[in-house]
Amino acid sequence: MTTVAFFVIPKQDVVFLDKNATMRQALEKMEYHRYTAIPIIDELGKYAGTITEGDLLWKIKNNPGLTFDNTAKVSLKQVPQRMKNLPVSINATMEELIGRAIEQNFIPVVDDDDVFIGIVRRREIIEYCSKLIP
Repeated sequence: MTTVAFFVIPKQDVVFLDKNATMRQALEKMEYHRYTAIPIIDELGKYAGTITEGDLLWKIKNNPGLTFDNTAKVSLKQVPQRMKNLPVSINATMEELIGRAIEQNFIPVVDDDDVFIGIVRRREIIEYCSKLIP
């Protein structure tokens, strides 16, 4: 039986941001890695949400004095997250994982204490499912 653990990209191989990071740090990490969304982790290592390009753009749009140059002064805590990338437990069923993958490009994975342990990308789930089709 295939489990969530089969698909997990471990935390040490995942690009993520600290909850206390700034908008500038998020923008630079997204640009460097060419990602459109990055998980956020709190000081206890727990999953705290996902920041997206859209979240950052809406923050800039809705704050006329905010420019790229002063994004280093804005904490990610001040940026509303419009999408809720919900995590799954490492013990989740394949049905739960696939259900989340329908809505999310990646699924954060947490342990029993909600500590972030990695992500599962939609891509790997689709590749796995395509191999099951005769």
